[in-house]
Amino acid sequence: MNYDQIFDKAITRLHEEGRYRVFVDILRNKGKFPNARCFAGHNGPRPITVWCSNDYLSMGQHPKVIAAMETALHDVGAGSGGTRNIGGNTHLHVELENELADLHGKDGALLFTSGYVSNEASLSTLAKILPGCIIYSDELNHASMIAGIRNSGCEKHVFKHNDMEHLEQLLAASDPNVPKLIAFESVYSMDGDIAPIAEICDLADKYNALTYCDEVHAVGMYGPRGGGITERDGTASRVTIIEGTLGKAFGVMGGYITADRKIIDVIRSYAPGFIFTTSLSPVLVAGVLAAVKHLKSSNEERDSQQRHAAYLKKSFADAGLPVMHSVTHIVPLMIGDPVKAKRISDILLAEYGVYVQPINYPTVPRGTERLRFTPGPSHDEAMMDQLTKALLEIWNREELALIKAA
Repeated sequence: MNYDQIFDKAITRLHEEGRYRVFVDILRNKGKFPNARCFAGHNGPRPITVWCSNDYLSMGQHPKVIAAMETALHDVGAGSGGTRNIGGNTHLHVELENELADLHGKDGALLFTSGYVSNEASLSTLAKILPGCIIYSDELNHASMIAGIRNSGCEKHVFKHNDMEHLEQLLAASDPNVPKLIAFESVYSMDGDIAPIAEICDLADKYNALTYCDEVHAVGMYGPRGGGITERDGTASRVTIIEGTLGKAFGVMGGYITADRKIIDVIRSYAPGFIFTTSLSPVLVAGVLAAVKHLKSSNEERDSQQRHAAYLKKSFADAGLPVMHSVTHIVPLMIGDPVKAKRISDILLAEYGVYVQPINYPTVPRGTERLRFTPGPSHDEAMMDQLTKALLEIWNREELALIKAA
């Protein structure tokens, strides 16, 4: 058995398909985001502008967040000391869970080390606890949700994206006496569209199903206090479990779920992904706590981000660039080819100091490869105008098609 040959073939296949992933070597500049330094392909750091960060509101650079982390570091040290059961239930974790439960109007919350882990651990555990559970999953759900559903070993049905008629067909065809769970996202981050949450809840009520909503791309971003789409649309009380991340709009790291205390207690008591892993560093938790509290009372970052996303969408559209329709802060630019997407990304970085990663399969379906821009509060109009001009020059150079105005 030639193991090296097997590994070589696997990597070669990615190169041949044009979807081999290259991680760009950068450092962000504290307090000056989206400015950063790139160390790839040249001697010493070179200034660049980051356009694809999931730190949507630049809270990872916010003075309150940095100060809170520095204070915690000098107060309690770097690490948590182990799992919460063995190392102790650090008080900062308790405070943050209370803030997150309040944010979503739930009785309880539970912290995990990442959004991926919170989805995988919660979905797999919940389905195992419910005898004969059937999960109904949107076809565009995140890989972490798919992994959780798969690891649960339960029966699953995948419904067409945001298709309520198909979802109801699946629900109606199932045994009315078995437990059911509908799993979906609020904001789908590759297309920038939103789930019909109220309609999903209507079907859940009709067929006696629980609901699980992944709000990772919406928490901090929508609603008067940053509670996400469920807060904005007044549906949070109807959703059984709301899951979120602490590494995107809140700018630090971690994941969580919020729900009824009984559900929280079950997952806390049974989920291996919670029980057997070292808890988040109190330093990170302190930073998130500061971010959540700030965004509960400040709309400045959200409003600025939304204005800039709208400006960039219009700028791309006016220039004839193939910007995809999006009703959220996500600005996807359709390329449709992995090699071209990578080439455009490389030119932007090398010649214009613009960093945006190409998005390829399996993150998106083959033939829908794209560049995904996430303008934030600190991306001003001059930056966006320069970006549009750079893309237009590349489009003309590479002889790519522009969209003619109607």
